[in-house]
Amino acid sequence: MEEENMTLATEFVLMGLTDHPGLQVPLFLMFLVIYLITMLGNLGLIALIWKDPHLHTPMYLFLSSLALADACTSSSVTPKMLINFLSKNHKISLAECLTQFYCFGSSATTECFLLSVMAYDRYVAICNPLLYPVVMSNSLCTQFIGASYFVGFLHSAIHVGLLVRLTFCKSNIIHYFYCEILQLFKISCTDPIVNIRLVLIFSAIIQIFTFMTIIISYCYVIFAILKKKNERGRSKAFSTCGAHLLSVSLFYGTLFLMYVHHGSGPTEDKEKIYSLFYTIIIPLLNPFIYSLRNKEVIGTLRKIMKK
Repeated sequence: MEEENMTLATEFVLMGLTDHPGLQVPLFLMFLVIYLITMLGNLGLIALIWKDPHLHTPMYLFLSSLALADACTSSSVTPKMLINFLSKNHKISLAECLTQFYCFGSSATTECFLLSVMAYDRYVAICNPLLYPVVMSNSLCTQFIGASYFVGFLHSAIHVGLLVRLTFCKSNIIHYFYCEILQLFKISCTDPIVNIRLVLIFSAIIQIFTFMTIIISYCYVIFAILKKKNERGRSKAFSTCGAHLLSVSLFYGTLFLMYVHHGSGPTEDKEKIYSLFYTIIIPLLNPFIYSLRNKEVIGTLRKIMKK
């Protein structure tokens, strides 16, 4: 290979969602509003939960941890995207690129495990209500949350470590709005087959394990709810689980399309839509999915507003 072709890229250019000049300002304003609402919703939910001692229960501890993961997911991608909408300089250094992917990847993995732990929490609460205070102690909840974040950090660290072995000399242009790992593989001049296989294997294992945990937990939950003779108790149980099931459907459906189904070859525009939905839309929706129909959260918010 000629010497000039071996020049290694130390910075990349993020092409963003679109290169249409007339759309940059409208898109900036739209995603700025979305980001502000996302941060207000997630950080506000965390503040509400920690403000009210009555909400210091396992379910709300998990919910506040999920809100934190959503805030991190959105913050790992949106600020840089907003800057690029108004700037002609779309460059990002290799270190910044790897950092962005690490933050995004660790938040995504953490959310997978938090959603599965939340499903187990609902299983214990509904199927074994008398044992719930004993089984789901605060110390166990803290361990579950800590383990979820630890696995998230470790999983991303493995992929970042493997990314370091790659060299980028084909091109420094990333046709995406953030440093997504599969896009980096496309511009690598080192064979990324090992990286690709590990990404697909780890993604499949994590998603299958956590998703099956959720499915098994909710199979027991649904059977337990159907056995309830009290209509009010049955309605309350379905209401409690409904928000979590909606969040799970959005999250795992999008992740499946992004990574596990990637081999079927979706178009570049579809990939951007999947990523946009996961990185920006889901973190926006989650705090409202969990809180709008939650009487305890709404009650706490009303108390604070009255003061």
